[in-house]
Amino acid sequence: MKNILVTGGAGFIGSHTVVELVNAGYEPVIVDNLSNSLPSAVRGIEKIIDKKVKFFKMDFENIPALKKIIKTEKIDGVIHFAAFKAVGESTEQPLKYYRNNVSGLIELLSLLSNENIPLVFSSSCTVYGEPDKLPVDENTPTKPAESPYGATKQMDEMMLSDVVKASKNFRAISLRYFNPVGAHPSGLIGELPLGKPSNLFPVVTQALAGTGGQLTVFGNDYDTPDGSCIRDYIHVVDLAKAHIKALELLSKQKDRYYDVFNVGNGKGNSVLEVISTFEKTTGLKVPHKIGARRPGDVVAIYANCSKANNELNWKTEKTLEDACRDAWKWQKNITYPQESS
Repeated sequence: MKNILVTGGAGFIGSHTVVELVNAGYEPVIVDNLSNSLPSAVRGIEKIIDKKVKFFKMDFENIPALKKIIKTEKIDGVIHFAAFKAVGESTEQPLKYYRNNVSGLIELLSLLSNENIPLVFSSSCTVYGEPDKLPVDENTPTKPAESPYGATKQMDEMMLSDVVKASKNFRAISLRYFNPVGAHPSGLIGELPLGKPSNLFPVVTQALAGTGGQLTVFGNDYDTPDGSCIRDYIHVVDLAKAHIKALELLSKQKDRYYDVFNVGNGKGNSVLEVISTFEKTTGLKVPHKIGARRPGDVVAIYANCSKANNELNWKTEKTLEDACRDAWKWQKNITYPQESS
């Protein structure tokens, strides 16, 4: 495989994966409607890789246009990031999530399975629900999802498995992300939520920068050492590199193939630990307060990544301190331009 279509390639994880694709010798082609990203992300990618990248501003659900791109660009594989991902928002607007994350994938799979174009799918640890024991591995039973977002990822994985079973030689891998954080060490690309952020790291960095007000910790009465929720925070560059390993594994499969892999740091850190680590790495105090629990949040989850370590030949290299340092560098470079999309 050489030419890789990246849906949502201007987003947080997508933009970092495009950089790693180039570093690994692939030719990425970005498709993104810029609903949750800005054109500056593409410019940031180009500064890092020191060349232009092919970019099509369009919705991945425009199947006729997507089919044309796949043909004209001679696409060999697809990495699919284009999904809505905010747990809190999904509880408020469930149909938005089912329409894009499930119905959209149906249309994409119809195209890719017919063309036998392999797929790396952006899944999530939310498929596990509230686990009975930690860490979770790929054989951990999935329980009812705690949010519509998690439910869409459960449905997506079931669809992928069924489509592969029914195909002649379609191949796919689902990467179950834990909590992607940080930014590219250059400070040229990072997480830039449009509107009020819902993920912890941009909330912290905006609080540090004085642009986001006081941070609210959603609950300090959970059954955890310090009472706040525990998550597995993985540096986005490490996560991006896992997609390269997934493509390499898919290229070695001759027949229909589907598998899932946890992609995390393998360690749990609480919300209050993250705040403390930011304070240590920046030398600044994070203004925060304790608030009520947030609907859809699981208490604690972190990964057993042995399968990805052994079968993908992938492991993390960066620490939580690295992620905090890189996220803060990115935050200081942000000018929040009011760009038209």
